[in-house]
Amino acid sequence: MRRGFALIEVVIAGIVLAIGLSAVVSVAARALADQQRGEHAVAAAALLDGLLGQVLVDGPIDYPRLHGTNGRCPDPWEDFEYEIRIEEANPGDACDVLAIVRDPTGREYRCATRIAPRMGDEPNPDRQPPEPVDREGQWAAKRSGGARAP
Repeated sequence: MRRGFALIEVVIAGIVLAIGLSAVVSVAARALADQQRGEHAVAAAALLDGLLGQVLVDGPIDYPRLHGTNGRCPDPWEDFEYEIRIEEANPGDACDVLAIVRDPTGREYRCATRIAPRMGDEPNPDRQPPEPVDREGQWAAKRSGGARAP
């Protein structure tokens, strides 16, 4: 009788061990997938920053003429694809710029901004607003739910 109980205990212990090991393997696989997704997100953020920085340097009017607006990213990110969409605005107004990066799994990362065109041949034009921006006032108005301050 004791041998029968011992065998049942061993079988139950084996089942509990199998369940525990499968849970550990599942958590490890999920952790690896999350880590890879995080690495892709960091790379995509850096690529988006670089793309929008290049649009800022060249200006939204000249960028499409000087660079491709879509394609594969350079090494070491050749598995990523990019796309730049620039909506032209009235002369002197800022253009809406959308940068899109797709990682090797097809996940899409987007960043949109407005970039003013370069006016004239000045290599480093003054891009200060005509009036100072009250960022603290904007932040306080946003937190209180009120209208935005200029």
